[in-house]
Amino acid sequence: FMIDPGTAPSGETVSDYCRRRWGGAGWTNHLKSEGRKDGARFSDWKWWPNTSKAHQLVNYVDKNNICSTDRVNALLFEAEYERGENISLVDVLVEVGQRAGVENVEDLRAYLTNDDGNSEVQREIMQGRRRYQISGVPFFIVSGPPKSDGSISRPYGFSGAQASDTFVEVFEELAADNNTN
Repeated sequence: FMIDPGTAPSGETVSDYCRRRWGGAGWTNHLKSEGRKDGARFSDWKWWPNTSKAHQLVNYVDKNNICSTDRVNALLFEAEYERGENISLVDVLVEVGQRAGVENVEDLRAYLTNDDGNSEVQREIMQGRRRYQISGVPFFIVSGPPKSDGSISRPYGFSGAQASDTFVEVFEELAADNNTN
């Protein structure tokens, strides 16, 4: 899911975006406070990105077995929120790709510049909207292990920046469901 597909293709400063969208950035104080409790410092958050090409980078490294999507997403978050980099831009994404282990830099640059992965990313976004009713980010889908009868546990979906206690509650509920069946 894209944060806001209406964001300028080259991104916007956080202050300009928040002023345009909500009249100010005061709401980010709570987000930053909650994030810091779990290790997200937000030490250099300057840009509100258009995440279309960042999604394509994730797709590229996954499709080419370069690293896990978790790893490249962590690198994107670090670039955006801790290093003050604008992950809307191809040059920045190529650097993130290199940190992720991409060796064929020119292939990645062409892939991103030409939007070669855009149709696949858009298809995945639409599938998430239909299947899980995803309407915002972050959105989490968690399911337990297969039940003793071989059936699949019902996945839990929840959105928004959540405290770690929320995840613990979901995990405990999934474990209890799995143990009772």
